[in-house]
Amino acid sequence: MGTLKAVLGPTNTGKTHYAIERMMGHGTGMIGLPLRLLAREVYDRVVKAKGEKAVALITGEERIEPPQARYWICTVESMPVHKRVDFLAIDEIQLAEDDDRGHVFTDRILHARGTSETMLLGAETMRGVLRELDLDVSTDTRERFSQLHYAGPAKVTKLPKRTAIVAFSTEQVYAIGELLKRQKGGAAIVMGALSPRTRNAQVALYQSGEVDYLVATDAIGMGLNLDVERIAFAARSKFDGRQHRWLTDAECGQIAGRAGRFRTDGEFGETGDCPPFEDETWRAIEENRFDPVDELQWRNSDLDYRSIRTLIASLARPSGRPTLRQNPHALDEWVLRRMAEDADIGPEIRGERKVRRLWDLARLPDFRKAGHEGHGRLVLGLAETLADPDARLGDTAMSIRMENLEANVPDIASLQQRLAMIRTWTYAAHREDWLENPAYWRERTREIEDRLSDALHAALTLRFVDRRTTALLAGLKREDLLVTELSDTGEVTVEGHVVGKLVGLQFEPASTAQTLEGKAVRTAAVTALGPILAERLGEIAGAPAEAFALSDAGTITWKEAEIARLKPGPDWLAPRLELIGAEDAENHRKDAALKRVEEWLGAEMLRVLPTHAKLKTGETGKELEGMARGLAFQLLESGAAVDLRQDKTSGQITPEQREAMKAAGLRTGRVAAHIPDAQKPAAQRMIAILQASQTGETRRVAPEGAGSFPLDGEWAESELNSQGYIRFGPRAVRADLAERLGWEVSKRRREAGTPTFELPAELASIVSCPGEEFPAILKGFGLAPAEKDAETGAITKWRFLSRHRQEAPSRNRKTGGKPANRPPKGKGGKPRHETRSGGQGPRRPEKQPDPNSPFAALAALLPPPPPPPKPKKKKKKSRPAAQKPEGVAKPTEPPADPAKPDRPPEQSS
Repeated sequence: MGTLKAVLGPTNTGKTHYAIERMMGHGTGMIGLPLRLLAREVYDRVVKAKGEKAVALITGEERIEPPQARYWICTVESMPVHKRVDFLAIDEIQLAEDDDRGHVFTDRILHARGTSETMLLGAETMRGVLRELDLDVSTDTRERFSQLHYAGPAKVTKLPKRTAIVAFSTEQVYAIGELLKRQKGGAAIVMGALSPRTRNAQVALYQSGEVDYLVATDAIGMGLNLDVERIAFAARSKFDGRQHRWLTDAECGQIAGRAGRFRTDGEFGETGDCPPFEDETWRAIEENRFDPVDELQWRNSDLDYRSIRTLIASLARPSGRPTLRQNPHALDEWVLRRMAEDADIGPEIRGERKVRRLWDLARLPDFRKAGHEGHGRLVLGLAETLADPDARLGDTAMSIRMENLEANVPDIASLQQRLAMIRTWTYAAHREDWLENPAYWRERTREIEDRLSDALHAALTLRFVDRRTTALLAGLKREDLLVTELSDTGEVTVEGHVVGKLVGLQFEPASTAQTLEGKAVRTAAVTALGPILAERLGEIAGAPAEAFALSDAGTITWKEAEIARLKPGPDWLAPRLELIGAEDAENHRKDAALKRVEEWLGAEMLRVLPTHAKLKTGETGKELEGMARGLAFQLLESGAAVDLRQDKTSGQITPEQREAMKAAGLRTGRVAAHIPDAQKPAAQRMIAILQASQTGETRRVAPEGAGSFPLDGEWAESELNSQGYIRFGPRAVRADLAERLGWEVSKRRREAGTPTFELPAELASIVSCPGEEFPAILKGFGLAPAEKDAETGAITKWRFLSRHRQEAPSRNRKTGGKPANRPPKGKGGKPRHETRSGGQGPRRPEKQPDPNSPFAALAALLPPPPPPPKPKKKKKKSRPAAQKPEGVAKPTEPPADPAKPDRPPEQSS
């Protein structure tokens, strides 16, 4: 029968390649391979060399057999061993110890022969058992073309490119795939449960370099030719259909050996929660030293088909040799026994044709991985129809089954289930004696399987590969410029993939996660958007004033997009600006754009706040001297108004100084000083924005055009003054209107000629105040009710309080109107505090101007304060007898009129 030769060695020794070359050197040949996927790969290779008419492909689910075929490429189970060929080879013979498939490999090792040459390909561990089988086999050991090294553990996210990660459950495969999508752009998925077409498509995804990582089950160890540089084990145990068990060292070596191709060295290690390899184990894998195989799975091939009972008995017949062991858990034998126990099929089946039919049905592969019970129900259901050798599944029954499988499903799990079922019917269609119209159904099931396979590949790619990121990463490796497009809405497309949006100068990536996806998008966008950003910065540098605007958030917008933001400067009238975005643009382009925005902001401040701008630059205010210059400094610091009711220095301003202030755009009276053009709505808004950008605190804007408004919230004095308002009890009154009302009050008093006087209710309209709240405003002028109507209680006359009472401690608004905490008392119960010159009560601390402020020049011109008078010694005098008795008050001076201006105020427009 020709020579029998065993070619043994680890992976990457070229054993399969050598066998194919030997086969094609003979006139006829056959090779049995462990996987349908690998069989298809070898078939394509031989067809390329010998032509389609000379090559046959035979698997459980696919059969291409030209009439003049000379070479048969098969899965081991499907080998037509009855054919006489010159050369015959069996690949991966170490699978003869596998519980489920091992007996088929053993049978081929023992009985399948070529007339000229037979070649057995497998691991070195098979050498001893082949010798014990007395096969008269010569052995040839082949060494790896490259070295295999242990690399140790590494996190999934730290694994190098061209790594295959091996896991042993669908859940773990998917979890790792999703992590790699987020962190590395994606991964290809290879599992035994996938159809060959889907696995081929996923492998092509990896081989093409579109993704740099592969996540696989141990199916990767069976002859798939991949450009893998490292194998990373995510686990070292698996469920084998009956129990969870640890992988053997040889199984680990078979998987790890897929790293490294031809002369390129490979490495292996662990990742995730996989326990590290023991020193002895990883050294054994590196050196390809494993325990020899001492037992092979075996099944009697001389079967008795007289009855179902004799068949079962012949299957249970022992080999008589210790190296050939039967598997008591074989799925097909278990299904056959169930048939024998089933009353509808019957234990009394007799006759070779009927018994062979039941045995063929029992050997239907469990493509669904449903286990003994689940698979048994499927086969028993088929046996009810096909137990008779002359019975066939009709077209109507097959159509119903196909319709259920063709409906669209969105999820990966459902697609896998349907693919498993269609593979079952594809297998049935290749049995000429099972279907009514097998040729038609072979084509139909193939079409459905292809469509489902393509849909599964698309679903896996969508879930585990970010095509945008991988395309961008591939594009970044090229030397030519990326093709970038910008839509009218700012949507950025790079290489045909939407990567984000360009808003102003800021790129907003479609993914903001701190992952490779986000980094890749940003990197690609920065690279691709360089010319676009340069052009946009140039547009900003030459943009007209109407293209810009100041937002409430303190940002400058260009064409309604934020391009710069206000930052704290030396003072609120001199903010700094910084661009928003364009970080990677050229500096000279950014500087030109920023300079244009600064010019616009300066011009806008001059337009909206002309008085502030001119005073700040020194264009006006040069004539201000003494107290007028100091008051101008306070107004610029405040923003719009200063409350003068408790400020005694206001009366020291001369008429000439008032005129100088008016020429500078300022107004002052006895109640308030203010800047008229700062009380306009646009100015109020700008002041609030500028001051908020300086302090970082939110600033409110007064109601537009309000003469007064109720103080519902906690308005701080600085907020009111910056808007041109001062506080009068529960309301805020615009400073210019407060001056006008004060002048009207003083006028009524002069006309009355008495300390008490009437104030008509229509005066409330001056400050746009409801009548019921007007008395509270008048009290803010230092007025108190003098007379009331006896019947209605309405105030009929008013009077001014004395200066002493006006300067009484103010009520604390935050404590419900109770007096504020008084200063600690000193000796004799008197308040302990510093006193003003002349003993006029406690001195208020003077606010010192910032020496770096542009207002410092104004403050420096304030007149120096007069030196305090020397205290005089009081002489003790004895009380003369004629002195007035105690308890008689000393006559007081007439009360001052704080609202008496020199002339009527001018109302602001």
